[in-house]
Amino acid sequence: MKVEINKQEIEIDSSIDTLAKLLADQKLDKPGVAAAVDNTVVPRASWPDYALCEGMKIIVINAVCGG
Repeated sequence: MKVEINKQEIEIDSSIDTLAKLLADQKLDKPGVAAAVDNTVVPRASWPDYALCEGMKIIVINAVCGG
């Protein structure tokens, strides 16, 4: 299946079927990370149940402290 993460298309294995698994596989599941799928923010608590579909556009952002 192909999905897009931060404007980069990637091919993922069929065993990666949830947002949580995808972000863990891509090493993007760190504290302070937020994810949006097709322009809708997905709460972190929903990641394990959020099913992936072909062509989804996922944006991952990292919160950064500073001034």
